[in-house]
Amino acid sequence: MDADEADRYRAPALDKGLDILELLASVEEGLTQAEIAKRLDRSPNEFYRMLDRLVRRGYVTKLEGDRFTLTLKLFGLSQLHAPARRLASFAMPLMRDLAQRTRQANHLVVFDRGSAVVIAQHEAPNYWGISIRVGSHMSLLETGSGHVLLAFRTDEEREMMIAEHARDPKAKRPGPEFYQRLSDIRERGYEKMPSAQTAGVHNLSAPILGPDGRVIAALTCPYIGLVNAPDAPDIDGTIVMLQQAARDLSLLAGSDVKITG
Repeated sequence: MDADEADRYRAPALDKGLDILELLASVEEGLTQAEIAKRLDRSPNEFYRMLDRLVRRGYVTKLEGDRFTLTLKLFGLSQLHAPARRLASFAMPLMRDLAQRTRQANHLVVFDRGSAVVIAQHEAPNYWGISIRVGSHMSLLETGSGHVLLAFRTDEEREMMIAEHARDPKAKRPGPEFYQRLSDIRERGYEKMPSAQTAGVHNLSAPILGPDGRVIAALTCPYIGLVNAPDAPDIDGTIVMLQQAARDLSLLAGSDVKITG
């Protein structure tokens, strides 16, 4: 395509929006409207409406001091696109093996726009168990999957995720004890908690890490005691197997980071 043909298909407004997103992705502390204009060699007035639309659509947020920074919306969208499908495809044999060895169901969860979203699921091998439908949106603050997705991100990313979650009118802001819990999860390498939705179920969740050491998904087992299967692994044995499966998946995702536990 020559220069004349390239100019014919230009979309100036789209180019301007993409320029802003690419610029904000390259900085950590955010930029003011004037700083954005200076770096892109444009007039500040050119970016007022574009920034307003990006904020209203949730791709950019405004911080104290009138500084703009990216939200995690693009990250969330990418999780549900091809990489997430590839991850689910890689995960299914490991999830099948985990279900067979633990006698428990398990599912794979990613972050998307304020929620923990199930992208893959494997049933328990016996005639009953607890399973979560693929596509289900769950709370970040009240599930083992959500806790793990928050615990293994940077402080800044975690606050953005919680801020997106808090846009739900029913959501509540976490207190100091919640952040301490996330610290404990990161230290031991997994979450173990009674289900906030179903009596008798314990959520066991471990992180799947990417090459940069950040969590890209959570592998979760809704553990139930099997009184009719005395040879089935207990909850501690299930945690060991869950963590090993998460480590194996992390290696498939390209991570060489050691997960505690």
